[in-house]
Amino acid sequence: MKKKDKKTKKALSDRDIMKIETARELGLWEQIQSDGWESLTNAECGRVGGIMGKKIKDLKTR
Repeated sequence: MKKKDKKTKKALSDRDIMKIETARELGLWEQIQSDGWESLTNAECGRVGGIMGKKIKDLKTR
């Protein structure tokens, strides 16, 4: 039997939502939607992660 290649949709976490918002701010969201997260370069991934880290730190200091 073949394994189904159908992904089940799961609810997005707050972190997932923040990652998507950050990707949109950087103009990367269209690329991600068409080619997936794995299409980003290491620099682009680092930029998304760095900005997310700063946002999380700012939220904790409020």
